[in-house]
Amino acid sequence: MTHRLAPTALRATALATLCMLAGGAHAAGEVVIGLITKTETNPFFVKMKEGATAAATAKGAKLLSGAGKTDGDNAGQVTAMENMIAAGAKTILITPSDSKAIIPAIKKARDKGVMVIALDSPTDPVEGTDALFATDNYKAGVLIGQYAKASLAGKPVKIATLDLFPGHPVGAQRHNGFLQGYGLPSLDAKSNELAKPAEVVCMADSFGDRAKGQTAMENCLQKNPDINLVYTINEPAAAGAFNALQKAGKDKNVLIVSVDGGCDGVKDVAAGKIAATSQQYPLKMAAMGVDAGIEYAKSGKKVAGYTDTGVTLIANKAVAGVDSKDTKTGMDLCWGKK
Repeated sequence: MTHRLAPTALRATALATLCMLAGGAHAAGEVVIGLITKTETNPFFVKMKEGATAAATAKGAKLLSGAGKTDGDNAGQVTAMENMIAAGAKTILITPSDSKAIIPAIKKARDKGVMVIALDSPTDPVEGTDALFATDNYKAGVLIGQYAKASLAGKPVKIATLDLFPGHPVGAQRHNGFLQGYGLPSLDAKSNELAKPAEVVCMADSFGDRAKGQTAMENCLQKNPDINLVYTINEPAAAGAFNALQKAGKDKNVLIVSVDGGCDGVKDVAAGKIAATSQQYPLKMAAMGVDAGIEYAKSGKKVAGYTDTGVTLIANKAVAGVDSKDTKTGMDLCWGKK
């Protein structure tokens, strides 16, 4: 489901973006790069913005930043993109909220000679941008699926999946990769549909949000109180799921696996709230994007294709046959802080 801003909210988003771009006139020859994230509050995107800001400052570039109001806010992202281009940005880095709806705006930008790089999330089709710097999200799912299967060691399983929202490539890749890793019937990495084998007794959309994740888990428990394995799209959703399980007195008997590997998420792994998480590296994505934007401004050379920015399985308890790193390593590396 795509969330559209009401006219009043859209005007507010446009005004906020224009304020952000105040003083947008830049010195002759200064490289201007735009970063548009899905939201301003998700810790993953906060860290991505930190990384892009640091990289731009270190290399004398000007970074403009903007975001949608919520995950799925395409209108807010389009407004931010248009204003950044008007302010002189020749490269736009974007984590698309709506992988299909953003395509016309990106095409307009590229037709004007702006290089557009997707970070973390691809567009649909992926060729909608010049390049993609991202985690292999299917592999991230496979890793936690393999870990869950080894941990449960042949026990009958009833699975709840707390997904992103329908049709998003990242949500589909992580979900289907998880099922593939567990050895259940699934779909391949090219599909944006969600597989649902018989072992999956509840599927709910969390929008990657803690409160929505808690509500989704509560609803799943009402439908099937015997759930013993939970996959979540990210760690905020996992934290919400844990709260719901703890409230129901079931937190000791349910395994939660997730994706992100943020510092708070790794702490939850160490505390036993999450069994394992696939760690990704938004600082690396952001720094690579800024570097590519600077190179484009200097030489006119655009980057192209997909670059895998890496993924590592972080677990508090190692299991046989599945390669993982401990939470100390996870904290050392969380989101690429070193």
